[in-house]
Amino acid sequence: MSIKNNDGKDKNTETILCRCEDITRERILGCIKDGCETMDEIKRETRAGMGPCQGRTCRHLIASELSRAYGVPMEDVLTPTFRPPVKPICLGALADAFTLNNEELT
Repeated sequence: MSIKNNDGKDKNTETILCRCEDITRERILGCIKDGCETMDEIKRETRAGMGPCQGRTCRHLIASELSRAYGVPMEDVLTPTFRPPVKPICLGALADAFTLNNEELT
């Protein structure tokens, strides 16, 4: 059973899966319908997973939509690792580390 809004749209499609980039389930399902088969393809199309949390919040939600759509296990959909930086850091921290290791640049 689907619950409809006043405008007749399915409420489940308006659910936001990626809060950082404000990406709805409807948009993710649209990407899947248009042929996106991987997390990376959806990421390129929508920027989902590219916000401040780097996919920590939405990664599993989007993977579950891919898993359901293509009938594959979640383990086959999820990418095994994150690319660095694993934890968001400020650029100043990188600059400070570079300066400390290369003192002649100061």
